[in-house]
Amino acid sequence: MMATSPRTKTVRSPWLKLGGLVLLIIVVLLAVVLVAKWMIGLAGVQQFMADYPGKQPLPESAPIGFPAWLGWQHFLNIFFLLLIVKSGWQVRVATRSRTYWTRKNTGLIRTKRSPMRISLDLWLHFSVDALWILNGIIFIVLLFASGQWMRIVPTDWGVIPNALSASLQYLSLDWPVETGWVNYNSLQLLAYFVIVFIATPLAIISGLRMSSIWPPDATKLNKAYPMEWARAVHFPVMLYFVAFTIVHVTLVLATGALNNLNHMYAGTDEMNWVGFWIFVASLVVLAAVWLLARPLFLRPIASLSGKVGR
Repeated sequence: MMATSPRTKTVRSPWLKLGGLVLLIIVVLLAVVLVAKWMIGLAGVQQFMADYPGKQPLPESAPIGFPAWLGWQHFLNIFFLLLIVKSGWQVRVATRSRTYWTRKNTGLIRTKRSPMRISLDLWLHFSVDALWILNGIIFIVLLFASGQWMRIVPTDWGVIPNALSASLQYLSLDWPVETGWVNYNSLQLLAYFVIVFIATPLAIISGLRMSSIWPPDATKLNKAYPMEWARAVHFPVMLYFVAFTIVHVTLVLATGALNNLNHMYAGTDEMNWVGFWIFVASLVVLAAVWLLARPLFLRPIASLSGKVGR
């Protein structure tokens, strides 16, 4: 009898899978654009977009432009989020840490229980979380004190159909006219409202439940808010922040980069390169922080508030 050879297994390259995924995404995006272009050619849709052009008037007392503090808040928010995402991902994928941190049980934060020993990545995550929350509190106070809240908080149900109209304009690549210095379109308004007033609180509440400061002995509280709920919310919210950032940066650069960067970084509506160069400088800072956020440089900082070791 002739010996049969074993069945040959086909080994697919990871790059081949990635290429297939990219091709699928391109095909889907192209189909979405074609469908959107077909829809805006319909008489009923054209009438809808005429009635709802994509934005609605702001209250008469709404401020125009962006104050300097908003530019700083914008940069600090990116700065902290970068470290939060980096450290959070490292905590999620790490199997075992080589460096740990234990809080000093002295001063105002002295507790009866012995401080918990946590990885240096988790220390960085918690520390930057605290700074991000502090920055967020300052932002909310200034937002309402200055009236800037009127630019990102819906005040009329008309924002919904206007957001649908703006969505069709984006999807058909016939993008809405960018007038962010005066008034965001309704889709932008809703996106900023969700990121500030929904996604951020969810990230904080779920993160607190998963942190070491949550009381482990609070039986009723823990039963009402199980750890599993927090974990089910926290990671998807992080993915939402990442997706929002990618889309946000893409549209900033694609819908008038110089003008948009001047709005955010230079606080002016003039057409020049000031905002662009400030943006480039901020990218250099962010890249440096990303590279330096490693145990060699974190140990001296962490040792100021606790014991660092293996």
